[in-house]
Amino acid sequence: MIDLHTHTLFSDGELVPAELTRRADRLGYRWLAITDHVDGSTLEQAIRGAVAAAAEVARYWKIRVLPGAELTHNPPELIPELIREARRMGAKVIVVHGETIVEPVPEGTNAMAIAGGCDILAHPGLISAKDARQAARRGVTLEISARKGHSLTNGHVVAAALAAGANLTVNSDAHSPGDLIARETAIRVARGAGLTARAAAGIFREAERLAIRLAART
Repeated sequence: MIDLHTHTLFSDGELVPAELTRRADRLGYRWLAITDHVDGSTLEQAIRGAVAAAAEVARYWKIRVLPGAELTHNPPELIPELIREARRMGAKVIVVHGETIVEPVPEGTNAMAIAGGCDILAHPGLISAKDARQAARRGVTLEISARKGHSLTNGHVVAAALAAGANLTVNSDAHSPGDLIARETAIRVARGAGLTARAAAGIFREAERLAIRLAART
């Protein structure tokens, strides 16, 4: 399992990073990203904690942990600069909280997240064909979400990504222990969103390549 979107007590998750990581390790995860919800006022605190957690785990466990952040409900105009600032602070994975249909995310968030060069656009809702094409051009991965509510538009996201040639990944968006999912469940989520068995397996190969590339980012 490659899961590049999870949360801890640094935002609205239930677990400290060590427990989240341990539970993921027991489920057979190879890569885990800690991407707590942030805005400009909480960016430094959350990223500092994620960086420290990733370094600590690397000394003892085989699972690879990537420090990151999820920019959430920010004014769209601020997103590109927040992405740059998060990277300067040491975040390896930049997720942007996309225009899910179950929350009042500001219109234009998807477009500005892609323009700003985020790594993953989470639960992008009814993403437009234009934005999906831009994601493909800029190498932004679109998320198939395993989280209740956000997952309602997974079918649309998959169709838009396939038409545009954009990359896809399955993430848990875990906030609690029961949210973490094994690879078999993630594959079912991908299949339920409209991917073939072969395509579903392929996105995990792409996810691992993405994780390796992000880990090497300086």
